[in-house]
Amino acid sequence: QVQLVESGGGLTQPGGSLRLSCAASESILSLNAMGWYRHAPGKEREMVATITRAGSTNLADSVKGRFTISRDNAKNTVYLQMNSLKPEDTAVYYCNANVQPGWSRYYDVWGQGTLVTVSS
Repeated sequence: QVQLVESGGGLTQPGGSLRLSCAASESILSLNAMGWYRHAPGKEREMVATITRAGSTNLADSVKGRFTISRDNAKNTVYLQMNSLKPEDTAVYYCNANVQPGWSRYYDVWGQGTLVTVSS
């Protein structure tokens, strides 16, 4: 089973930047898709950004123009570059991988989460 290790979270001021990394234990091209989700206290988990095996990306409206999802296939790593951070971006960010070991079988794997705090 693929394992995901996240890093890069921390504390920054409004307007600051952080880059999150998600390192997978196997080729990310073997996965249907990967993405970043976040969960803030009192709110539902929400999708932030996704990238498919083919490289198509999708971002939540709230982060378009500020966040970028990218990948380094050779390093089996997906990144989330976060610029112009706002206090409302504060959340635990989770890396996700959608795995399809068989034609009709699929499941999701999650990283442990990394805390992003945006505050002055």
